[in-house]
Amino acid sequence: MPRYMLIMRGTDETNAAMMASIDEAMAATGRFIEEMMKADVLLAAEGLDDPGRGVVVDFSGETPVVTDGPYGETRELFGGYFLLDVASTQEAVEWATRFPAVPGSKIEVRRVAEADEVPQVSESSGQV
Repeated sequence: MPRYMLIMRGTDETNAAMMASIDEAMAATGRFIEEMMKADVLLAAEGLDDPGRGVVVDFSGETPVVTDGPYGETRELFGGYFLLDVASTQEAVEWATRFPAVPGSKIEVRRVAEADEVPQVSESSGQV
């Protein structure tokens, strides 16, 4: 079966709203994870640390520039993900719509490319 990633995206405002009722949000998320486990579709789930603790490596110039967080000019932040093993995009979307999200946040649903879909490097030429 194909794998799909449900990418949690939020803003400073939605993250603040979630933190204001963090116990309730965590309990609801826990129930959602249990549902996916019972349905045997959950492969992985991870949340990310505060973006202010992150580091950005910017490849805009000739050499990479490393900058400590927080990110600048970002309207949406990637907050974590769920990796599902489901039959279709529709099924992944159905799971995404059940997530107990804070109003204003989003979940992006993307299929994970299989190994045979990614260009392979030819061993003899070193080229893709």
